[in-house]
Amino acid sequence: MFKVTKAGPNRLDIALSGKLNADDMKTALNALESTSSDIENGIMLYEIIDFHLPTLHAIAVEFSRLIPMFGFIKKFRKAALLSDKSWIQKAGELEGLMIPGLEIKAFSRDHREEAERWLSK
Repeated sequence: MFKVTKAGPNRLDIALSGKLNADDMKTALNALESTSSDIENGIMLYEIIDFHLPTLHAIAVEFSRLIPMFGFIKKFRKAALLSDKSWIQKAGELEGLMIPGLEIKAFSRDHREEAERWLSK
């Protein structure tokens, strides 16, 4: 499951659970692009509920859309990542170090209020 919700004029909430196949990945990337089309200087709350590696076909779909996804990422300045897995938290924060202009901070899922406060600063 991949759910994208526009939670405010400059905010997206994303929830990921389970394994994505190629069709799921296409749907997810389309939803990210369309839902964020008018966002500038945005923030994002990204909750990873139950992570499974996507299928190889889903990864191929993601790589085929890599350049448009860079345009998507540039619309955001902050992302709070909610996950109960420490390795996902570390990977998310490392990703934030590699993307200029985007700060990613990870939180445990039971620290959602703290993540919300951090996003609103």
